Amino acid sequence: MIDQEELRRREYVGRVNRVMDYVRANLAGDLRLETLARVASFSPFHFHRVFKSVVGETLNDFIRRVRVSTAAMRLLSNPKLSITDVAVGCGYSSSAAFAREFRKAFDTSASEFRRGGRDAARKIRQLERNDGQVESKTEEDRADGPPYTSGNPSSRRTTMKFSVEVKQMPEWNVIYARHVGAYNKIGEAFDRVFKWAGPRGLVRFPETKSLAIYHDSPEVTDPSKLRSDACLTVPSGTKVDGEIGTMKVPGGLFAVAHVEMDVTQFGEAWERLMEWMPKSGYQPDDRMCYEMYLNDPDTHPEKKWLVDICEPIRPL
Repeated sequence: MIDQEELRRREYVGRVNRVMDYVRANLAGDLRLETLARVASFSPFHFHRVFKSVVGETLNDFIRRVRVSTAAMRLLSNPKLSITDVAVGCGYSSSAAFAREFRKAFDTSASEFRRGGRDAARKIRQLERNDGQVESKTEEDRADGPPYTSGNPSSRRTTMKFSVEVKQMPEWNVIYARHVGAYNKIGEAFDRVFKWAGPRGLVRFPETKSLAIYHDSPEVTDPSKLRSDACLTVPSGTKVDGEIGTMKVPGGLFAVAHVEMDVTQFGEAWERLMEWMPKSGYQPDDRMCYEMYLNDPDTHPEKKWLVDICEPIRPL
């Protein structure tokens, strides 16, 4: 008998496989994030992380790889089809864009590739060694991590304390300073909000909670345009001025990852939480996700961060 955890994992896999099938069938069609998230019945904000947790590569990387490998196969199997027609049929915006992407993938031009015969076919197989449905991977593959996880040292797991708890979180009333730019620069916004709140007597640890809220997906948004908020909890009705804003962070059911890590491991911690989802019986919800900071890393003997990563969830 299949246990409930495996059934839940298969539900995630099935949704992602539908997206992979849709991409292959619509390379020249609508591959916007919102459309693909709708195909998978996931929130657009979280879909990139969900896809990567199941497939082991980002959605954009998957689309790029399938697009260029399909173009390569059409070059060989349809010798009468012009290179421009191949590029358009695979969804490239221009011949120049196709030429750049093709050379990056195969280290040769499309015309030279077409003359390559069997050697060219071997290059396609090498590029597509990770292609196929997620379910086609063996149990042995899954034992080492999510399907398609690369063997690069950068993808290997590092040591961190990590556990997940499903719990009800309260609504938070916060003041915030907005940061636009790379997420790892949000410390500048925290400096601004602390400088505003401190003289007004609003920093009262441990009652005051420190949160970072992220509004954009870094997988699809240019780093210079990423929006995040450095937040401090304050009593309801607190008046603000200037660049300091106020808002309510919705409460409800959350998956809360309790993590002890160094400053380089934030991305990996988020990935681990997304990998936990398929076996949990939950899926990400559309409410705000945030990080809650529980210590000053400068006071930690190993300079580690104690963080709760709070991901809103609903039943699968």
